[in-house]
Amino acid sequence: MAEFRRRVRVPVPVSQLFAWHERPGAFLRLSPPWDRPVVVSHVGGIRDGAKVELRVHAGPIPTTWRLEHRDYIANQQFRDVLLEGPFSSWVHTHSFEADGDGASILDDHIVYELPLGALGAAVGGGFASDTLDRVFTYRHAVTVGDLERHAEFAHRPRLRVAITGATGFIGTQLAAFLSTGGHEVLRIGRGPVRPGVVDVSWDPARGQLDASALEGIDAVIHLAGASIAERWTAEHQRAIRDSRVEGTSLLAHTIAGLSHKPRVLLSGSAIGVYGSRGDEVLTERSSFGRDFLADVGRAWELATRPAENAGIRVVHLRTGIVQGAAGGALAKQAPLFKFGLGGPLGSGTQWVSPIALDDHIGAMHFCLMRDDIAGPVNLVAPEAVTNRAFTEVLARVLSRPALAPAPAFALRLALGADMANATVLASQRVIPEVLQEKGFRWRFPNLEQTLCFELGQNAG
Repeated sequence: MAEFRRRVRVPVPVSQLFAWHERPGAFLRLSPPWDRPVVVSHVGGIRDGAKVELRVHAGPIPTTWRLEHRDYIANQQFRDVLLEGPFSSWVHTHSFEADGDGASILDDHIVYELPLGALGAAVGGGFASDTLDRVFTYRHAVTVGDLERHAEFAHRPRLRVAITGATGFIGTQLAAFLSTGGHEVLRIGRGPVRPGVVDVSWDPARGQLDASALEGIDAVIHLAGASIAERWTAEHQRAIRDSRVEGTSLLAHTIAGLSHKPRVLLSGSAIGVYGSRGDEVLTERSSFGRDFLADVGRAWELATRPAENAGIRVVHLRTGIVQGAAGGALAKQAPLFKFGLGGPLGSGTQWVSPIALDDHIGAMHFCLMRDDIAGPVNLVAPEAVTNRAFTEVLARVLSRPALAPAPAFALRLALGADMANATVLASQRVIPEVLQEKGFRWRFPNLEQTLCFELGQNAG
């Protein structure tokens, strides 16, 4: 048998730490994104007899974990016992203890046995130990970070929040984050109602949204829209625009007509509204650009006007390049860099404005809870970097060379000139002026911290 133990101090009372683990979304928040985890099923919370099934990738190989929760004692402990999976045995005890009035200690203790007995321990023991260290560094950082963010607004009431795009790369984690903070999440989605998957049904193309299901909500977060990462045929360009403008217009008109209107609408937007501007420093006060994405962004933001006219606080979430191992640009880039196929895009002098997924979620939560924020808000890290600098940092974090540049002409041939010029070759040096003025705190203010956290690498 082998053992692993990791303890962390959390700056909230033990009752809050334990409650965070009991709420929906905790398992997802704690799952390292680089393993591409999928919660297949999770029934019964963490109380005795509850079961969870996970699909996790160990490198390219998917593995299934079936676990049962046992030995639940409120505010003290619960255990995960492996029923089926890649280990011969696995018992994970989560222990909780007070550390003064306002803090607590989380103790994760795992006793496990690798398959194939002594041979398995000799061959895989070091890998298992290193993997656990990497995983629990991530888990404890998430636990502390999430609870600190919720504690900042502990004096505010918990909210009923409706989210579009809640099954996407960002929306999935946002819904989990809000749920673990004690907020009630309603997922707006296509198809029939399936609690926890689709709570409110809509079809923007047909102008259909169940308004009665939105009565009494406190907030709406609108993230849905067709991907801009697919090749821009004329048909897909229409889908990019229509999915954003029609969906936003339907949502804004619907909530404006409710008897009990939500207090706030956080509506998706993007830093693409500024167009490609070279070395110009861009803030929320900067003008719109003049390319396809800028035109879409302007129409997207204008579509919220009915909600604003009805007295609902509206925030336009001008999102930068969100860095997360499970989705978005980084999920495509990291595998190439791991195989030594990474390099600058075009000249590499164009500016990019990234933000860690966890800081993006934190910034949305900050805008949700702060009544004094309205209008455009740039959701980016405090400092933009050039594409060449981004490439160098990612290569360093992954301990790989970056010797395979992608010339601009090749990118224009592969993607089409309009798409390449407005996305991978665009230069947007964006500053988060509103978040800075309002006192938002980034957990990962620089790029290396962001990439180390999201990819599970040690900074060094």
